[in-house]
Amino acid sequence: MPEQLSDVTILVTGAIHERVLARLAKEFRLVRIERADLSLVDDAVRNSVRGVSAVSGITASFIDGLPKLEIVANFGVGYDGVDARHAGGKNIMVTNTPDVLTEEVADTAIGLLLNTLREFSRAENWLRDGRWVKEGPYPLTRATLRGRKIGIVGMGRIGKAIARRLEGFGLPIAYHNRRPAQDVSYPYFDTLGGLAHAVDTLISVAPGGAATEKMVGAAVLSALGPEGVFVNIGRGSTVDEEALAAALADGTILAAGLDVFAREPHVPQALLDLPNATLLPHVGSASVHTRNAMADLAVDNLVSWFSKRVAITPVPETAHVTAG
Repeated sequence: MPEQLSDVTILVTGAIHERVLARLAKEFRLVRIERADLSLVDDAVRNSVRGVSAVSGITASFIDGLPKLEIVANFGVGYDGVDARHAGGKNIMVTNTPDVLTEEVADTAIGLLLNTLREFSRAENWLRDGRWVKEGPYPLTRATLRGRKIGIVGMGRIGKAIARRLEGFGLPIAYHNRRPAQDVSYPYFDTLGGLAHAVDTLISVAPGGAATEKMVGAAVLSALGPEGVFVNIGRGSTVDEEALAAALADGTILAAGLDVFAREPHVPQALLDLPNATLLPHVGSASVHTRNAMADLAVDNLVSWFSKRVAITPVPETAHVTAG
């Protein structure tokens, strides 16, 4: 006889989308804690939890403290805040929410790139502040998308969606990945520095984690050059923010557009002070439509796991995991 989902305990750690909470509450026995800290629950709860719904912060020790844990459903395509490798080693499934946010994030990347180059938000402020009337037209922008050569760091789902959009602008595209992508024909560079030397516009969609920590630093920015523009829609941890601020301040590169930061929601003052930095508060997938789709996929993974014993979108580190 199929298991009753209402008998399954799901632990929600920290703030999460309201749609996730509403759907989980209808399907499962729900326990909420304000952060991923097992001292916030008693032994009875720890010994009953079989699933975790989270945005990040799921460490190896947290996983080890839940003896009956079977699955961690991460809200978001990025899951560097979940120790998926450790989970996989313990036959615990980890899922994320790919695909449903790809197009939205790619749209944001293009908007951020255009805004960084053409200074649309500053031009709007010029109008709103009455300066158009008092001082005349907004100054001509030094930068343009015309004639640029694009380099994409991370040719995964989102990177490919960005590339497809930029093809429509008639721009040449190259990329850097850990390995060549099999389904694209763009020129591939096996080093990030080599890509930066070859282009003047670098768009990063790279995931977080130890392997990519501060991969965009002084050397890469110097290679990009004085007409260079850097856009980051991936993870803030991949950028040496101090080096980036210095490169923007001294003219090593022309401008940067950032939607992500290393210590969100805290943004370095050095970046805030720069007129050639366009800064967004991590809004890449932040539309009602897309966040609802992400919420549904996060919950659907839990429902599928406990009703059909399979996950819909397992992460690579746990693709081998099977239900006991």
